[in-house]
Amino acid sequence: MVGVQLSGGLGNQMFEYALYLKLKSMGKDVRIDDVTCYGEQEKQRVNQLSVFGVSYERMTKQEYEQITDSSMSPLHRARRLLYGRKDLSYREASCNYDPEILRREPALLLGYFQTERYFADIKEQVREAFTFRNLTLTKESAAMEQQMKECESVSVHIRRGDYLTPANQALFGGICDLDYYHRAVAEIRKRKPDVKFFLFSNDMEWTKEHFCGSEFVPVEGNSEQAGEQDLYLMSCCKNHILANSSFSWWGAWLDNGKDKLVIAPEKWMNGRDCCDIYTDEMIRV
Repeated sequence: MVGVQLSGGLGNQMFEYALYLKLKSMGKDVRIDDVTCYGEQEKQRVNQLSVFGVSYERMTKQEYEQITDSSMSPLHRARRLLYGRKDLSYREASCNYDPEILRREPALLLGYFQTERYFADIKEQVREAFTFRNLTLTKESAAMEQQMKECESVSVHIRRGDYLTPANQALFGGICDLDYYHRAVAEIRKRKPDVKFFLFSNDMEWTKEHFCGSEFVPVEGNSEQAGEQDLYLMSCCKNHILANSSFSWWGAWLDNGKDKLVIAPEKWMNGRDCCDIYTDEMIRV
């Protein structure tokens, strides 16, 4: 048996589920652990995949304890004292493609698996799985969708909020700054002059202060807890400017347009080589 541990928000869960589909396509017996990483404060993040109406086999408590050798029964505790713990968990070696992820069995796979390389050969299956079957658009979102379809629309994802904490600043800070967005906007305008930019952000007041004018349209009214509305609207745009975030990565990936432009930051994380997160179509600026 192989387990895939679900963690993080919607964008991360999508990468983890895509890996689940890949392992299933290889004929493996696969389960998803959707419990361990979500405590009381993160209950609202559990299984955000429900917007797609996907299903999966869940790992039971007994299966988790067996694969991680974590049973608290007296017999298992005594054996661990004598012989040590036999934990079959495996964490991805880096933020790039790790072939060991597809080879390990039995194992509980830990990580984010943020590269298309894991599922490139089952792309259409992944795309079909991530159809918004259970999404009911708000009136505001429906009106915004119509606007996006009627113009040469560009989604612009500006992630602040949690990215401003000291821990996240060390990893993600200073990459998608104002200079990056100015370069990205200029690159889009150079290639497609008649465009309209739709702004997605978890700090819209800051965003509106720095991006104003008739060509910039703030997408407002959707909370982070209702991120599926924004993800769907991103996917409706015809071009994309990404933040260094799995959320906007998927927003662009779900857009199946043949002529789309996708602009991404030259670097994804500080101090780490994340070259495999980029798809062939991405223009790095």
